[in-house]
Amino acid sequence: MVPEQATPYSDLGGAEGIRRLVHRFYTLMDTLPEAWDVRQMHPEDLSGSEEKLFKYLSGWLGGPPLYEQEFGHPRLRARHLPFAIASAERDQWLMCMQQAFDECIPASPLRERLWGAIEGLADHMRNRAEPA
Repeated sequence: MVPEQATPYSDLGGAEGIRRLVHRFYTLMDTLPEAWDVRQMHPEDLSGSEEKLFKYLSGWLGGPPLYEQEFGHPRLRARHLPFAIASAERDQWLMCMQQAFDECIPASPLRERLWGAIEGLADHMRNRAEPA
């Protein structure tokens, strides 16, 4: 029997660890006044958004590809085009995710690697010019 290969998904605690991270992220987005602009891009009930991010991160981190199984290829940038995202919105999103990372993921080389990838992903979602 071949042992399972370690993945970021398993290193972060599997489904339970990813759910904890995603729940904390959306709680922060919902409560921090500094995240108001990015919060307004989401529905009043964040449970659907939370579930989609959980499913996306599960596959992205090497766990089950739940998002792709249900919705197909993520096409993240295309799915975010209806929302005006510039640096301010990206920064608000990253602020919430950074705090969730700090609270839910122990300091480690893995966290640093993942944070770099998250920053790149968030930067890629920008789809409008910066205000003058």
